Amino acid sequence: MDRSKYIFGNEMPARIYRKAVRHKEKLMKKYGDDTGKEYHFKAVPAPAVGSLLGVQQLHMSDTDEAVFDDKSVIIGNIRMGFGHYRISMAIASAIHSMGYVPYWFDLHSFEDTSCGRIIAGQNKLYSLGSRLSQTSSLFNKLFWERLNSEGFRRLSYNCSDQKAAELMTAVFSGIPKDIPYIATHVWPAQAALHAGMKNVINVIPDNWPMALHLSEGALHTVQTPSAYLGYRRLRGMDKKRSLRPMPEKDIVYTGHYIDHELVSNIEEDCRRRCIRISAGKAKRWLLSAGGAGAQKDIFAAVVRKLLPYIRRGKASLIINVGDHRDMIGDLIADVPHMKDMLSIHPDDIRDTADFCNRAYSGELHGIHIFCHSDIFSAVYSTNMLMRTADVLITKPGELSFYPVPKLMIKRIGGHEAWGAIRSAEIGDGTYECTDVREICDMLSFIQNSSDVIEKMCENIITAGNAGIYDGAYRVAELAVRK
Repeated sequence: MDRSKYIFGNEMPARIYRKAVRHKEKLMKKYGDDTGKEYHFKAVPAPAVGSLLGVQQLHMSDTDEAVFDDKSVIIGNIRMGFGHYRISMAIASAIHSMGYVPYWFDLHSFEDTSCGRIIAGQNKLYSLGSRLSQTSSLFNKLFWERLNSEGFRRLSYNCSDQKAAELMTAVFSGIPKDIPYIATHVWPAQAALHAGMKNVINVIPDNWPMALHLSEGALHTVQTPSAYLGYRRLRGMDKKRSLRPMPEKDIVYTGHYIDHELVSNIEEDCRRRCIRISAGKAKRWLLSAGGAGAQKDIFAAVVRKLLPYIRRGKASLIINVGDHRDMIGDLIADVPHMKDMLSIHPDDIRDTADFCNRAYSGELHGIHIFCHSDIFSAVYSTNMLMRTADVLITKPGELSFYPVPKLMIKRIGGHEAWGAIRSAEIGDGTYECTDVREICDMLSFIQNSSDVIEKMCENIITAGNAGIYDGAYRVAELAVRK
């Protein structure tokens, strides 16, 4: 059965299917068609997370050098912002903790393939849209919010993506068809199925059901009960007709996808936060940039608001700009008074780890900025830094689901709204603060209150004991079950 023409038994209208076929043809003309070509791979330790999480990264090779066994699990992913990489790292961490070897299979990185070129083109558009949405309220209101909440929600969008994924299959020619395969973006899931992979798990991000994330033939996992019901019912994915639901066997609620290092240390990390609060130590704020490098104005406003507290020793600030080095200069230009309190750390994950080890048990003062040119370090450094922090300041993307007290700033795209709702209901973060005034008011409120962080820590421990943050383990268990 053509997966783009029938989606969970729901037939696509002829005009939608024809449009999807035309979309595939356009991609072929622009990016080529290598579906008849064979590719080979070698495995090398991944930067940053290779030694930490045992991750082997698959690279193109002239011969089949990569050797897989019954302890091998492949994680298919792409860079589309930081969120999908973040989920991949969480699942790799869980896999490693269970005695298996995670293999990093990044379709985006295969630049000389049709697959890599298609994904790179789409990623550029997504990053541009994310940045424009933060500089133009009209663009955000009339286009970006609607696209990311309702446009991607339609079943017709999945039809188009399925046809495009047929062009991404060649890179799977060197991968054993029966190996456990976990996809942390829908395109690697769809492409794997088109290529004949037999054991595919489609790990769905966010907390807002969208047809964009469907990959019929895979086992779908979701992080929340509301997402489970929304996907089961294909809620709102066709405004003109009632849809057949997704079969029960095709979807599992797992909980939040969180790294083993964070889940196993929830109680100790929260205990240290509460001790610092009780002792009147400087509150530690962590400001983390997203993959698109948007929200620079919000970052500058947060730094300005915190400066008086930092000068008096009442607060300290860690800023992780990811791999967006230009943000450092922009921040200093916007807030020049930060320079006398600022430490810019080397582009070295080992230095970052040393900083985290010292800060975890010791004192922390001033402003510290981290930037890593390597994408693995850029993403994973936030995981290391958050264990030293009292509050993470973040947009409501995948970090919404992490077990650390959070101040939620303005979202980028409507699909992120329900991440903040989930966090606020669990009680491990604030509701979404939608403008600079509200963000700064909430920051001052938390800074000048002793109970907010302590209450969030209590809620994190409660949620941890209930298994809310165990999703990465459960995904791994599903992949390796016999």
